[in-house]
Order: sequence, then structure tokens, then C-alpha cells
Amino acid sequence: MSFRHLRLLLACLCLIGLSACGTLSNQTDAMVAPEEKPTANAGASEKDNARDPLEGFNRAMYTFNDKLDRYVLKPLAKGYRAITPAPVSKSISNFFSNLHDPAIMLNNLIQGKPKQAASDLGRVLVNSTIGIAGLFDVASKMGLEKHNEDFGQTLAVWGVGDGPYLVLPFFGPSNVRDGAALPVDWESYPPNHMEEHSTRDKLLLVETIDRRAQLLDASDILDQAAGQDPYVFVREASRQRRRNLIYDGNPPQAAPPPGLFEEDEPAPKSPPQPTPGGATQPR
Repeated sequence: MSFRHLRLLLACLCLIGLSACGTLSNQTDAMVAPEEKPTANAGASEKDNARDPLEGFNRAMYTFNDKLDRYVLKPLAKGYRAITPAPVSKSISNFFSNLHDPAIMLNNLIQGKPKQAASDLGRVLVNSTIGIAGLFDVASKMGLEKHNEDFGQTLAVWGVGDGPYLVLPFFGPSNVRDGAALPVDWESYPPNHMEEHSTRDKLLLVETIDRRAQLLDASDILDQAAGQDPYVFVREASRQRRRNLIYDGNPPQAAPPPGLFEEDEPAPKSPPQPTPGGATQPR
């Protein structure tokens, strides 16, 4: 089975899982009598369910991804870091980053950002030639900024809502909109169109391990900061990061609560008090 067929199979399994999750949720609600349903903190629970209606499925996928990372990807990444000199690892990361720049350029262009798209094109031309197939990031030293765009962000710019939070097997935190955009990102990545599937699969494997090695330090910090429920911490962090990417680092600020900056009315003055001499003294 080719890697592409495996991805299609996983997508089908995700859809089946989502359908089963929704059916199970409806059946559970029907089986619980009204007097048996919890009432404490009902408002907070309903709000959280509205933000994460697929929580049961998502938590199962989060556990699967966590175990896959803990027992497979993280050990491979540590071994990769141990045997790969830092300059070589940096060149490998630059090589794969250069392969993503054409798709980033197209997304910037579709989003109506011609200046950023021109910068991305310049990066591809410079790094693919002077940078020796992208092994060296010469473009950044020339002032050509690296961007981070994908088709999910493009859909967001077009006004498509993110939809419910969704944890995908192997891919991790996402949402319905970004999950639907993954096939476009897949098709716009040059290695996926290589005729030699064996070479393509090896490149994808090396890229996965290299990217995981870059996140080793961040994952250690995550383990310390996540608290008792890492799922919720990752969910909220991924939402904030995604919002930040969509707005290019400048998300709109939420409106302050009503009356937060309203000036308090001055306290009423007390009536003047009489003095022994008959005069009044204001207070």
C-alpha cells in the first residue's frame, strides 16, 4: 500500500470515527433521564461543549498521538539529534523549508498579499540556486522574510469559519476547516509528486523526524506547563497559535467588557455641618 493510499484510508477512518462519536453522543443524551443530568457548573460545561463538541473523539486521538510520539517519534528525534551535527541538521531543516516556500507563495498570492508572495518567490529562487537546493538559507540574510501560510489560513481569509476543534491522528490539533484543507496542502508539496515513491516516503520520514527534533525543547516545556489536563492546554494553545498565524501576528483585540473604562460617578457630597458659632463648615 502506498503512502497516499494510507492517508486516504486514515481520512476515511477519521470520518467514520466522527460519525460514530456523534451517534454515541446522541444515544448517551437520550439514555440519561433529566433528573440524572448534572446541573452544577452547567453554564460552563455547555460553553465548553459548544467550543469542543467532538471532545470524546478528540481525546481518544490525542491519547493515540501522545503514545505514538512518546514511544516512537520522540525517541527517534532524540537519536537523530544525538548523531546529527548541528550544521547538518540545520541544512536539512533549510532544505525542507525551501520545499514548502512555493506553496506558501501561492497561498499568499491567493490571499491578496502580492508583496509577501514576491518575497516567497525570491526566497525560492535564491535558496534553490545560491543556497544549493535550499541547504543554506541565504534569502533570510538578504532580508527576504520567511512566511508561514497554508490553505487553511487562505480559507480563513476568505471568510470560512474554523468549525469545531478537531484532533487528527498523526497530524494532531486542527479544526474542521483546516482538516478539509489538508489535501490541498498535500498536493501542493513537491515531494508528493515524485514518481519514485520509495524516495518520496524516505524524504517524508526524514522531514517528520527532523521537525520533531526541532520541537524537543518545546515539548519538555509543554510537559511542565500543561498541568493536570494537557489536552485542554494543547487545545487552547493551538487555537491561539492558529489565530495568530491567520492574522499574521496581529489578531484583533477582543472588545473590553461593557463599563470597564467608564468613569465612576462622583460620590454625593454630605450636607454641611453647623458649627458652634453658627457658621456651617462643608465636608
